[in-house]
Amino acid sequence: MHNFVFHNPTKILFGKQTLPSIGPETKAFGTRALLVYGQQSLKQNGTYQQITQSLADAGVAITELGNIQANPLLSKVREGILVAKQEKIEVVIGAGGGSVIDTAKAIAAGAVVEHDVWKFFTGKKGIKGTLPVNTVLTLPASGSEMNSGMVLTHDEKRQKFGFGHRFLFPKTSILDPELSYTVPPDYTAYGAVDAISHILEFYLTTKDPDTPVQDKFMEGLIASIMAACNRCLKDPTDYGGRASLMWSATLALNGLTAAGLGRVGFPMHLLEHSLSGLYNTAHGAGLAALLPGWLHYYQENAPERLAMLGKGVFPGTIPADVPATDMADHFIDLLLQWLRQINVPTSLPELGVAAADIPTIAEHSCGLAKIWRLREYSQPLLENILFRCC
Repeated sequence: MHNFVFHNPTKILFGKQTLPSIGPETKAFGTRALLVYGQQSLKQNGTYQQITQSLADAGVAITELGNIQANPLLSKVREGILVAKQEKIEVVIGAGGGSVIDTAKAIAAGAVVEHDVWKFFTGKKGIKGTLPVNTVLTLPASGSEMNSGMVLTHDEKRQKFGFGHRFLFPKTSILDPELSYTVPPDYTAYGAVDAISHILEFYLTTKDPDTPVQDKFMEGLIASIMAACNRCLKDPTDYGGRASLMWSATLALNGLTAAGLGRVGFPMHLLEHSLSGLYNTAHGAGLAALLPGWLHYYQENAPERLAMLGKGVFPGTIPADVPATDMADHFIDLLLQWLRQINVPTSLPELGVAAADIPTIAEHSCGLAKIWRLREYSQPLLENILFRCC
């Protein structure tokens, strides 16, 4: 296990009836708040009304920025930055899923500088401070509610880039599983796939062969996410299922899973960001389509690691008396069965992406690979992985 520093400053309020705390938690950082949210669901399910009432009761003045879409856009962030500066906003609240929270983070970072916020994402500028951010999570998936990352899409260039910095940790995040009851089945499944992909990328890209604590932790999280997703799809108001899915997705990318693993990569997210940027694909759907092909590619390089993962995620179902390559094959088959069971795409053609588009997608990914310093992912290698997803 490598040396590591784990520091996560985000305060989590988890469970039923935690939403009314958003007012006092926000008041601790200021009395002029920008409330960032998505399309219609927040108002339709009553969450918006609860948030605004709590903020009003706490004496917090609200300015709103709604209509944040999935794969959030730079133009909307620029709009929010302008509003934040004009209204002298002191704290930003992101109420929704990862797209909304990432938008809130980007606004908070851009509101305290004079240069364009996109320079953070291209590595041309570093963050030296932000407005404080609080979040109300309604869609478990990205982990943005308890991590230092954010993702944004450039409208014209169709570049979807991610960026992380320690100043981007939310101050307080409210995680009430009941707020996710109305998440539709497809996005419940997409969120589960996103969380599992975070873990898989850490598990399979570490070069350290001796990380038993992290291995068991990650294997257990993957199994828990799959079981919780099944429960939520069967009964959307299963509190235990929603609670398990919400907390597992948060733990998947809050720094704990990767602690001690050394340098890790994000090959599936590297490719999926290009899919989302070019085709506006739902992030979890894109990851699901890439997952089987990427695992088959990985199997050729390290079947033993994949076999160990399979035995941990599907205990008692992976044959122990066959070569590691066969065990890895069995794991991929079982995972593919589950992906089909939750009704997500498992290949690029299911997303309407043709094999002829693969060179363009790979080339598009190379720009982000350079920024993320994943130089081993060359265009030929990325094309190799993508062709396996057809």
